[in-house]
Amino acid sequence: MTGRLLSADAVVAPPGGEIASILVQTRPERLTAVATEIEALPDCEIFDRDPRGKLVVVVDAADAGSLGSTLNTIAALPGIYSASLVFHAIDADA
Repeated sequence: MTGRLLSADAVVAPPGGEIASILVQTRPERLTAVATEIEALPDCEIFDRDPRGKLVVVVDAADAGSLGSTLNTIAALPGIYSASLVFHAIDADA
């Protein structure tokens, strides 16, 4: 490590895509509406839900930037208490 800032040309994106799971917390009475809003986002699906207001969201994104944008979009939805990245991996086979 040199402490030097790399230029954008020197950064090489990994092959494949990014896959992640996000734990979302909302009010129980908003669970269905929040799940519908998340499922309307590109490359998002609800893997599991808890009637107490929790959703496990799986995101399949093209790159880390897209994944971060999706996480921020979910966190900014009305009624979301938290959206936490709990798993992230690079899918080299994509």
